[in-house]
Amino acid sequence: MQYPHAVLQAMHVKKTAMVLPEPEGKRIGQSGVGKDISLLVLGDSSAAGVGVSNQNDALTGQLVSELAEDHRVSWQLIAQSGATTGWAREVLLQENPLNAQFVVVALGVNDVKNGVPLRVWQARIQHVLDLLAGRHGASGIYWSALPPMGRFPLLPDPLRQLLGQRSDRFDAALRGLLERHPAGRHLPLDLDLDESHMASDGFHPGPLIYKQWAQKAADMIRDDQDLNKGATTLLG
Repeated sequence: MQYPHAVLQAMHVKKTAMVLPEPEGKRIGQSGVGKDISLLVLGDSSAAGVGVSNQNDALTGQLVSELAEDHRVSWQLIAQSGATTGWAREVLLQENPLNAQFVVVALGVNDVKNGVPLRVWQARIQHVLDLLAGRHGASGIYWSALPPMGRFPLLPDPLRQLLGQRSDRFDAALRGLLERHPAGRHLPLDLDLDESHMASDGFHPGPLIYKQWAQKAADMIRDDQDLNKGATTLLG
């Protein structure tokens, strides 16, 4: 009985939700000193940084800043609002993004809310993972967990509950695919989603959440760097 009500709620949210712009700032560059690493950030509006006014405060800017403390980072951001995993697959097939050692991905929310079937989504994830690792040379693909949509301030119940349950199912499937892929890593998003830390639209992150997200990604990349150094030493 809740589903017709949720559909009406979804239509209302889509019609009335505040539309925030993507932030200004560079989407490709080089920063820092030290050992060379390359980074690609790929995804939807959250990867694009919607919710802040400048890329320096968004996921990519804060992640590059973290890594540039002890590396020279060549980086690129490829993201747009509304992007899905199917969009990412087409971008990787048709365009020529930076061949990056590390890729941070933020995709899935639009697949969830657009009603993409789980099996279709899983097949698209697998294709994106294989393209990033095979065609584009990524050794570490850090796919961000689907956020807990059941806690998004913008969404009313029962829509929030239904999308929360669906995003949880999709994230469990994502985790399984990443565990089976040699380059795949599941990037947890146990972030502070207090309404005061969200963007004004109640849907996108604010600067503090982007900072926490970037720190988690940077820590995982650094851990992998340490593991790679150890493996190199043992093999050498």
